[in-house]
Amino acid sequence: MARVAAVDCGTNSIRLLVADVDVDGRLRDVHREMRVVRLGQGVDATGRLAPDAVERTRVALVDYAAVIARAGADRVRMVATSATRDAENREDFFGMVRSVLGVDAEVVTGDEEARLSFAGAVGELDPEQGPFLVVDLGGGSTELVLGDAGGVAAARSVDVGCVRLTERCLHGDPPSAQEVAEARGVANEVLAAAFAAVPVERARTWVGVAGTFTTLAAVAAGLQAYDSERIHLSRVGLDRLHGVCADLVAMTRAQRAALGPVHPGRVDVIGGGALVCDVLAAEVRARAGLTELVVSEHDILDGIALSLG
Repeated sequence: MARVAAVDCGTNSIRLLVADVDVDGRLRDVHREMRVVRLGQGVDATGRLAPDAVERTRVALVDYAAVIARAGADRVRMVATSATRDAENREDFFGMVRSVLGVDAEVVTGDEEARLSFAGAVGELDPEQGPFLVVDLGGGSTELVLGDAGGVAAARSVDVGCVRLTERCLHGDPPSAQEVAEARGVANEVLAAAFAAVPVERARTWVGVAGTFTTLAAVAAGLQAYDSERIHLSRVGLDRLHGVCADLVAMTRAQRAALGPVHPGRVDVIGGGALVCDVLAAEVRARAGLTELVVSEHDILDGIALSLG
């Protein structure tokens, strides 16, 4: 049995998983943690990682490195996704990671990100429920992956996510009708490339991973506080999901902050994520005839860990 450490550094959050990988390729969690550092702050507009965002990430990595050392992980892998792919000053970021964590951060392609997310998301699902459409809705990008027990059949990553869409379009508090319409148009336009590349109509089960989906599921369930055990593999009807998305987009920041399941680091971007989710849901229903979303707590982070086993 190998003890491994996986770090997923996205546009909005940085997450750590220390786990034991058994001979059958199953994970047993030792430590799992998430911090919102907003590494992608302003990248869409400036093309550069902001110094304060890099510093927030460095502070989190210092703590993660200590956890990894105490746990005695044999292998460590860090994957950096959309924000870092786009940044002009990414080499400075890589140097910081190397000095703190002792390994190089890997900037994976969108397709590799999609495949890692798929591997993490479907491990506990009944293969008979496939083919699966796994959607990873992040801060800067969204990945659509279609596959089954035999592996990935098609995947596409596109540059739209909760942080990117919020920074580009949703400036009001609450956003104006014009801003919402513009954001929906951007989401539709960008996601069209993913739907053109991935035959969603083959899917029998839609699985959503990452913080936007898990937060929406918690709000839909009426939870007073976030509960990962209740959310993992829970199901949300698409009619209910549409209502939750519409409500969140229309709320003020203060109203979103008052919702117990919404992490403080997601309060200002969950409306953008909800808009992307609503566009996805409409297309999935129209193309595949599906009427519910399965929400998984396991995603690219678990896929990274499995790749080390």
